[in-house]
Amino acid sequence: MYKRSLKLPQSPKESFFLWGPRQTGKSTYLKEMYPSAIWVDLLKTDELIRYTNNPSLLREELASIKEIALVIVDEIQKVPLLLNEVHWLIENKKIVFGLCGSSARKLRREHANLLGGRAVRYELHGFVWDELKEDFELVKLLNQGYLPRHYLSSSPYRLLQAYINDYLKEEIREEGLVRNLPVFSNFLEAAALSDTEQVNHATIARDCGVSNTSVKEYFQILVDTLLGVYLPSYTKRPKRRVIQAPKFYFHDVGVVNMLAKRNNIEQGSELFGKAFENWIFHELCAHREYSESFYELFYWRLASGIEVDFIIDDMKYAIEAKATQRVTSDHLKGLRQLIEDHPNIKRRFLICLEPKSRTTEDTIEILPYQNFVKELWGNNLFT
Repeated sequence: MYKRSLKLPQSPKESFFLWGPRQTGKSTYLKEMYPSAIWVDLLKTDELIRYTNNPSLLREELASIKEIALVIVDEIQKVPLLLNEVHWLIENKKIVFGLCGSSARKLRREHANLLGGRAVRYELHGFVWDELKEDFELVKLLNQGYLPRHYLSSSPYRLLQAYINDYLKEEIREEGLVRNLPVFSNFLEAAALSDTEQVNHATIARDCGVSNTSVKEYFQILVDTLLGVYLPSYTKRPKRRVIQAPKFYFHDVGVVNMLAKRNNIEQGSELFGKAFENWIFHELCAHREYSESFYELFYWRLASGIEVDFIIDDMKYAIEAKATQRVTSDHLKGLRQLIEDHPNIKRRFLICLEPKSRTTEDTIEILPYQNFVKELWGNNLFT
């Protein structure tokens, strides 16, 4: 059992949502944190049917219990109307709820009651270095992904295939998010090939035989079901023309590998470099959530094609990810061009596979990935 780095309150005083991609371990973590909580599991068919047919049962059942410390509702998105009952119970009975789910899309689509600020929001990601530490293996992680079950498995690829099939069946078909499941399945494969890249809706639309509008909607489904996220371009105070289109990152590189039909990714390959960039983004996203620093993330790219992978907090820090064992001047072009346009940036990092940290004459910090994650999770990087 690995200790998760997300810090939930030991004795919650206010209700909360816990969101996260499927199989990140949300239910397991909640059961570990709150063993005495009252549990409503909407993955159970009988529970799902009961509350779908009569959401007020929740209010009636909880009224019969004298002392309630916490009520957990797992997979809350499956019965959106339950949120009206939850709202009433929070307001009138002062009951604290933990509401867990992997998709807010159905809730928004059905105009469900999202409690109007009465519940705080947490998000659980796949495994990060801070949780694995001695058991962290970069090559294994970049092949099998960050989801706990997949990373720990000796045969992860069947699990990854099942994960994608279950996503298509349970999140997409059963929730009626798209009309044409085969087309959406083709879109998933095309989107996986664009992981870590700028989104070109027109190209993907042409490859899948659908409209640009449909592709944009499909990407939004990936965001709403927490399978991926956009990374916006940094466009403030440009001295030269910058690219404004966002990039897209899947939340799990193992899912990307399966969708893109990649075999074993070997160190030194172009695909290893893309997976390495996805992992750096994953660590940054989890760290800003778990540390509650909530810094903004962007990328920066000139029209000429020169770019920097990650910009943190209004151009305070910049990070370039390069899965190379020997950093050359070519790898530093983006970071050097960046300071010409933004001279007040505090620190510039290049994260790589070199064995030792060093600093260039123009103050770019070359960090081995091991040092990067130690400094990041020690909260010493952005100072």
